[in-house]
Amino acid sequence: MSETSQRGFTPTGTISSPKDRRRVVFATVVGTTVEWYDFFIYASAAGLVFGQLFFAPAGEGFAQILAFLTVGISFLFRPLGAFLAGHLGDKYGRRLVLMLTLILMGVATTLVGLLPTYAAIGIAAPILLLFLRILQGISAGGEWGGAVLMAVEHAPRSKRGLFGASPQIGVPLGLLLASGIMGLMAVLAPGEAFLEWGWRVPFLLSVVLILVGYYIRRRVEESPVFTELAERREQTRMPIVQLFRRHALLVVIAALVFAGNNAVGYMTTGGYIQRYATDPEGAVGLSTADVLGAVTLSAVSWLVFTWIAGWLSDRLGRRTTYLAGWILQLVGVFLLFPLVNTANIVLLTVGLVVLTIGLGFTYGPQAALYSELFPASIRFSGVSISYAIGAILGGAFAPTIAQAIVQSTGSTAGVTWYLAGMTVLGLVATLLLRDRSGIPLGPDHEDEQAKSPIYGLSKA
Repeated sequence: MSETSQRGFTPTGTISSPKDRRRVVFATVVGTTVEWYDFFIYASAAGLVFGQLFFAPAGEGFAQILAFLTVGISFLFRPLGAFLAGHLGDKYGRRLVLMLTLILMGVATTLVGLLPTYAAIGIAAPILLLFLRILQGISAGGEWGGAVLMAVEHAPRSKRGLFGASPQIGVPLGLLLASGIMGLMAVLAPGEAFLEWGWRVPFLLSVVLILVGYYIRRRVEESPVFTELAERREQTRMPIVQLFRRHALLVVIAALVFAGNNAVGYMTTGGYIQRYATDPEGAVGLSTADVLGAVTLSAVSWLVFTWIAGWLSDRLGRRTTYLAGWILQLVGVFLLFPLVNTANIVLLTVGLVVLTIGLGFTYGPQAALYSELFPASIRFSGVSISYAIGAILGGAFAPTIAQAIVQSTGSTAGVTWYLAGMTVLGLVATLLLRDRSGIPLGPDHEDEQAKSPIYGLSKA
């Protein structure tokens, strides 16, 4: 079978060479790493300094709550970013949106590093901080869909899962980079120096990272699928309207698939485990350095299993890989808090690493799975909006829910059952979907793509 027939659409002069594909993979990894570095560096600073610098008049306890609240509020604006990016991406191309989201995230992050504190400009400081965090949320909502489609739509049919895993590993890489640079600055500028200026450096470094990311992404060709749509002048005029008119139920089910992964993943990326395990008045009381080291190791493990799962989904199918992942994730959920509560750093590390096996298996195939669910003409809107809604249903409030459960019950058992419930929800959503691994992605096959992948429904 020829490469063109494997790809499932007619050549337009933009079929990727192996060199082009490697460039696409590299660009998606670098770009998403930079985006999530910016996103996670804010969460780190919110836990370390923002309460004191921007919300101090609210009182010590409530100031910290407000600082964390700005982290969560950004999730509510990710669907807006997904709507805007989906519309632009389906009308004007994936590459354009990737450039815009990268610039928006970088500008917002850099400005946070330059922002005067409450002591300097009063109430305007927290208002501006919140505004910049909202811009980060809009950018994050639009970034993922574009990166995913650039990777998957350039890929050979037999390697979509592997190529699609490249933007996925940007999350653990971004977490590693953000944690590492923030930790380095805490060493180079300890105590009051960190509070005065040290925390700003990681934000200002975003300028360098954005320039690198912009240069790399600019060298990547537009998705072949969109190029053919453009040449045929077949872009949908109102892609979001068409998406919800014909595929609303599919968007909900796809969002629930991601929510099952995201709620569990935000036990670490949202900072809950770090806070719970290091609370000196809590049941565990481990040192911050030890816990951060365990989280860092688990991020490496998460990266590895995400990549493996993407590769494996090309051989076993997306659905089978996901189903195995949900079982592994459920095992990890039930082991997590019993191991954390031993207050033994080795066992805590084991618990986090075991959890990341299932997390990787339910995250690695997601890019390929989502790309194969939606027709070419509205695909950007479909994957972006499903992802953004799933993030709200999953990770946005997961740390808050976990904290509320522990405070009201005095035990982590309820948190375990909450995470298990979200995992089962993701499992059920996956069972509702047919496996469409290898379905042609090009515009010649819109009729086939428009048939509903939901069991019990024959067409969109």
